[in-house]
Amino acid sequence: MRVLSELISEQWTYRELLVRMTARDLLLRYKQTIMGFGWAVFMPLVNTAIFSVIFTRVATIDVGVAYPLYAFCGLAAWNFFASAMRFSVVSLTGNPSLVTKVYFPREIFPFSAVLVSLVDFAVTLLVVAAAMLWYRVELGWSLLWLPIVVGGEVVFTAAAALLIAMANLFYRDVKYLFEIVIAFWMFATSVVYPIGRIGGRLGALLALNPMTHLIDAFRDVLIHGRAPSPAFAVTVLGSVAMLAAAWAAFHAAEFEFAENL
Repeated sequence: MRVLSELISEQWTYRELLVRMTARDLLLRYKQTIMGFGWAVFMPLVNTAIFSVIFTRVATIDVGVAYPLYAFCGLAAWNFFASAMRFSVVSLTGNPSLVTKVYFPREIFPFSAVLVSLVDFAVTLLVVAAAMLWYRVELGWSLLWLPIVVGGEVVFTAAAALLIAMANLFYRDVKYLFEIVIAFWMFATSVVYPIGRIGGRLGALLALNPMTHLIDAFRDVLIHGRAPSPAFAVTVLGSVAMLAAAWAAFHAAEFEFAENL
């Protein structure tokens, strides 16, 4: 606990650097693009259209609400996680001069990637709200859970970002394997169809996927009007423990970063 409190205190001391680095990464991501933040919305919309054709015309499934809204909510939450991972994996190796020559908490790099993706996610939430109005989804008390649900996903994403950034620094194969893993992970998560309908041993295995519980909780509080399931609480507690362990491991390995760049 003492080590963790010291890490948080150091991060707070360098909070202005984190803000500046996040602003820099946001500017670089959309520099010389016409759509800008529109890209954060465009890709989920395109994927929603594709999966809507598949699951409403080819292989029809009943998800209890309008399928486009179901899919877009899942894709919005998933894209936040996947985008943060995609930028975190090269966050250390892509900044060799800063990592090796200037001292500051190196976790700022993956944390910045998470915050940039969180800004994109906030933009996407505006479209989710518009879709809810279009499909006449009534807002209820469950909406009060939304900050907790988003916070839970942020904690899990931050933990995974620390681990993947550190892993890619020591083993450069990670960035190549990442795209394969993230593609399989998406279809092993309740992003565009309910994983809960898969039975047997495979269903039991997929039920251990923390992203499924986070995305299901996101849909529960927004479009189903209910509180998250107990599995969400377990996932959040596990995510907090995972973040503490990942942060401590990251800090312990920090002194070897310069040697591997």
